Amino acid sequence: MSHAEDHEGTRRDFLYYATAGAGAVTAGAAIWPLINQMNPSADVQALSSIRVDVSGIEPGTQLTVKWLGKPVFIRRRTAKDIEAARSVDVATLPDGLARNANIEETAPATDENRTLDEAGEWLVEMGVCTHLGCVPIGDGAGDFGGWFCPCHGSHYDSAGRIRKGPAPENLPVPVAQFLDETTIQLG
Repeated sequence: MSHAEDHEGTRRDFLYYATAGAGAVTAGAAIWPLINQMNPSADVQALSSIRVDVSGIEPGTQLTVKWLGKPVFIRRRTAKDIEAARSVDVATLPDGLARNANIEETAPATDENRTLDEAGEWLVEMGVCTHLGCVPIGDGAGDFGGWFCPCHGSHYDSAGRIRKGPAPENLPVPVAQFLDETTIQLG
């Protein structure tokens, strides 16, 4: 093999590597906009965390706020609501999981695992029926004193747990926390 042939092989290798590199950069430049468009828009990112003033909510009433484009029910429960929810045997529930984003996924659906505070006075949950995405009616509606979805007949108790009807899961509890005595942060 002559020196000239060895030089040609090196040039050929360089051309292969240069072509492959240019192709990778071109493919990346073409694919990046497709991937980037899947990121949430600026208005969604701005709403990823909101603060809600709950100082005006009296026991036995609820406030509905919009978060991430969905309704969230914030209910201040009465002692009667808390007692009724805590007396339920979890084994009798259609969905035995708490569905609370603030605790472990496998936690049971006890009332204590679904409320925002230890006393059980504050309940925060997504206001979307887990059957087909309707918005249930609140203020003690339904057979169990919680929420009722009139579209298909799902009944939720005062802890937001499915008790009767076609809904397969409890109303989910979003990431939420008290910032102070009168402010709840969602997200």
